Amino acid sequence: LHELLWYLSGEEHIKNLSQKTKIWNAWANDEGLLETAYGRFWRRYPVPETGHLPGENWKTQWTKTDPATGTLVFDQIQFVIDTLKEIKINPETPNLRRMVVSAWHPGNAAESKLPPCHYSFCFNVSGNKLNCHLTQRSGDIALGIPFNLACYSLLTMILAQECGYEPGEFAHTIIDAHIYENHIDGLKEQLKRVPGLLPTMTIAKKPIFELTFEDFELKDYVAAPKIKFGVAV
Repeated sequence: LHELLWYLSGEEHIKNLSQKTKIWNAWANDEGLLETAYGRFWRRYPVPETGHLPGENWKTQWTKTDPATGTLVFDQIQFVIDTLKEIKINPETPNLRRMVVSAWHPGNAAESKLPPCHYSFCFNVSGNKLNCHLTQRSGDIALGIPFNLACYSLLTMILAQECGYEPGEFAHTIIDAHIYENHIDGLKEQLKRVPGLLPTMTIAKKPIFELTFEDFELKDYVAAPKIKFGVAV
């Protein structure tokens, strides 16, 4: 949850996040900057200054000047929110099948320490249900995937509530799913366990960008004994 709220903030610095969780500390630089911070691209995707393709139009309500850099950026999450609300009024809007959010920037990914793993997700509406499909280029089964499953499922719930839908289905495509050798014993232990009953999540009825950790309540969750998995850096 702390990670998801950090993504939604659009921050690329781990200063605030690391006060709650240290999960990204190993990949940030000495100043605490994370060059491939997902939220940076979700909320502040860089608009190219030159070399525009024919038909490009960045002069939209979702484009703004980044106060940190003075350059133009595009808010992909706000685009999704506005489109979902527009669908309520006009179910045939052309943007119905264009609600794609990308954290992949080729110029950044080619040189970064850890390019985005869960790099793209897409929403669609079926009836009054909001569905999400996440595409992930690389996934650590023991540690990363559980975070991703919870994160994007919760994001779907948040957006559904924000825009007047019911949460629908979450689909997850993992292109390279892998298990590290030092995780094998822990995963074998995990496979012996019987899953418990599914918990429920309650979210305060507040605007999406005003939500805090305290606005979420996980009910009827019973944690199993801890299994320690080392992080591969």
